[in-house]
Amino acid sequence: MPSMFTGIVQGMARVAELVDRPGLRSFLLQFPPGFAKDLALGASVAVDGVCLTVTELQGSDAARFDVMQQSLALTTLAGLAQGHAVNVERAAKDGAEIGGHPLSGHVDLQATLVALREPENNRVLRFEVPAPWMRYVFAKGYIAVNGASLTVAEAQRNTDGSGWFEVWLIPETLRMTTFGRQQVGDRVNIEIERSTQVFVDTVRDAIDERLGALRPALEALLRQQGLSLDDVAQPVRLPGARGNG
Repeated sequence: MPSMFTGIVQGMARVAELVDRPGLRSFLLQFPPGFAKDLALGASVAVDGVCLTVTELQGSDAARFDVMQQSLALTTLAGLAQGHAVNVERAAKDGAEIGGHPLSGHVDLQATLVALREPENNRVLRFEVPAPWMRYVFAKGYIAVNGASLTVAEAQRNTDGSGWFEVWLIPETLRMTTFGRQQVGDRVNIEIERSTQVFVDTVRDAIDERLGALRPALEALLRQQGLSLDDVAQPVRLPGARGNG
């Protein structure tokens, strides 16, 4: 059965060592005290939102992970160096409470931190998202950023399918994660909420099927109003899971 994560980051680990081998890179992570209790070979750990498998245990608070070149190319793990901090979460056990929202640890894309501000007792981060992924990001919806389940505070889509979203982070989230250390220009791993993706894709497919040749005319009309088909496909957000932010 594939591993599942809750999106509630359990602490920060430090990259103690990295070694490049043919076809992969090996990371040795030093965990916070108690994190690795009963951790076993083959166990899954989300590292900045990427599901990795324990390949070696070292002492009571360190483990090694091997990352394939494909995963390095798709995620921010390729940019890690010795001493860097990462968000970590162990795979959820059967029946565990989902404190954030269900995550698979399969990263969809990288986003870029383009602005931050710090009102009292908060840190607001704005991330730029490439096309076509903004169609799945909505204000008050959920998104995983470096493995943390967060609520989108604001979101804006451009006509080319790109856009940005903002998240507000409270002091406890900043204490438990790497978000307090991030600076403008940093890249992050993004996992889209799967239920939102399925809903949007289903609605878009239905629109394509029903409109056929009329779709270009509808898109032109929506553009005149500053809208797009992605706005038509916006899901209704119901009360539910909560995130770190």
